[in-house]
Amino acid sequence: MSGCGRRIWSSRSRRSAPACAPTWPGCRASRKAKRPDPVSQPARALPTNEPQPVPGARLLVQALEREGVTHLFGYPGGAIMPVYDALTASTQLQHILVRHEQGAALAADAYGRVTGRPGVCLATSGPGATNLVTGIANAYLDSVPMVAITGQVGSPLMGTDAFQEVDIFGITLPIVKHSFVIRRTADIPRIIAEAFHIARSGRPGPVLVDLPKDVGVIAAVPADFTTPAEPSLPLDEEAIARANALIAEARTPLLYFGGGIAIARAERALRSFAMRSGIPSVATLKGLGGIPTEARLFLGMLGMHGTRAANLAVEHCDLLICVGARFDDRATGKLDTFAPNAAVIHIDGDAAEIGKLRSADVGIAGDVSAILDRLVARPAELEGWTGECLEQKRLSAPRYDAPGSGIYAPDLLRKLSEAAGDAAIFTCDVGQHQMWVAQHCRFSRPQAHLTSAGLGTMGYGVPAGVGACLADPSATVITVSGDGSFMMNVQELATVRRYRLPLKIVLIDNSQLGMVRQWQELFFEENFSEIDLSDNPDFSEIAHAFGIEAFTIDHRSEVDGAIRRLLDTPGAILCHVRIDPRENVWPLVPPNKSNVEMMEKGW
Repeated sequence: MSGCGRRIWSSRSRRSAPACAPTWPGCRASRKAKRPDPVSQPARALPTNEPQPVPGARLLVQALEREGVTHLFGYPGGAIMPVYDALTASTQLQHILVRHEQGAALAADAYGRVTGRPGVCLATSGPGATNLVTGIANAYLDSVPMVAITGQVGSPLMGTDAFQEVDIFGITLPIVKHSFVIRRTADIPRIIAEAFHIARSGRPGPVLVDLPKDVGVIAAVPADFTTPAEPSLPLDEEAIARANALIAEARTPLLYFGGGIAIARAERALRSFAMRSGIPSVATLKGLGGIPTEARLFLGMLGMHGTRAANLAVEHCDLLICVGARFDDRATGKLDTFAPNAAVIHIDGDAAEIGKLRSADVGIAGDVSAILDRLVARPAELEGWTGECLEQKRLSAPRYDAPGSGIYAPDLLRKLSEAAGDAAIFTCDVGQHQMWVAQHCRFSRPQAHLTSAGLGTMGYGVPAGVGACLADPSATVITVSGDGSFMMNVQELATVRRYRLPLKIVLIDNSQLGMVRQWQELFFEENFSEIDLSDNPDFSEIAHAFGIEAFTIDHRSEVDGAIRRLLDTPGAILCHVRIDPRENVWPLVPPNKSNVEMMEKGW
């Protein structure tokens, strides 16, 4: 019960037998008594159509079922126990018992990214609720639909510093779209409907619902409510006309897209626009897959660890068409040097993003697909510009002929993604391996690349793998983790095993906090501080202890066989990959520098 050591006694076991009275039904004295005259008894009330009171926890479960929820991720405890009691009666909801509430939130996050529907996580009050906070913040910064339901102490105890009481409503205010504390049982269906509506509409994000324990126990007739309608913004025809005019006049235009494409499910419209306009494109970390990474005119990821071709194209473009991206610092580098000669068309589902960091010559907020479908202009002459872009793409193509016999992680990841094909989903932790996945894996859709972009949450990979396996059972789900990130949520291997999820885990082990070590090497005069992980355990043995198949490789000749074993094994498996601890991620834009001032690897 999340730390609660109190024993809960059944009221049935403590109930004593009543003293027998002459009129007590069933006792000997009662049977001798004169039977009442049935004619003189009042008639039994006929059944009516009036709704009957329902306990709050059952109303909550029914409301989740109405929203089409099939999976929820959680961990029980005292204040949320009425909900867990009600869950056993549901035939629609499958509860996934994680081993830490952060795992519940991160699994729900991945579930929301893959399905486009709000992922649901559940926790008790106090430490259960606070353990959700990192996952809630992760969903907020990456605009992922989520509904987080927390138990709370009983209403009379709120504000008294009761056992396992925290103000989770106040704690999460900066990292949610909206919050509810349910005060009346009758309001539960309405509030759950509103929470799901808010989480998925407009710019998606997490919504918190805090349920006091007594409200979950008390029975009530639900109040009437109307399901909110999905909002829609009218198209700005004047802005669309100006955008078409800018596209027609451009000589060196560039399409820059981000995570808003996946949020809006606008991949089709984006690809159609890119094809009919013939404009080269670049993507943010979250945008990868919006246009297939193998597409001829896709120049790669831009930004701090972007390709030279992408960053140079931004530098030289005269029109930047930004779709579903927010000019994040990791993408732009030094902002006042980003696309210095370009007019900007900014298209986004969230009007608040337009002009927030970079002024737009034309800003259009609304349905991203509808807007892209109305951009029909084509630049008059693009052959010279596309030729320059393709030549830079050829010249800056990554090399995989690293010297030595050790495993070169970019080459392994490239081969793995090619072998896994379009049905794969990669869930990635945070660190050097995250950038290697972004740079070297192929993605045909944005839902194939799940990573913590805005918050940079170490420990995301394995719980996200759990969520992705359940969201799309037909996919080959591959978690790529590092030895630092893996230990953050290693306990979720138990969840993988319990539900027999066929998760493939690639654990890249350099016995370092690799990204921190790289920055200390390059920008802190090699003053290495607290990055040594040489006392790591044997990760293969850890997996075996959880009942998961595992093996270790450390030589380049083992890579092809390891990939075959990973993909051919029907169940969960972990491949522990030892690499050179001195290996760095290239290219790299130093802090406070323009994106064209890239540091690059020299063999």
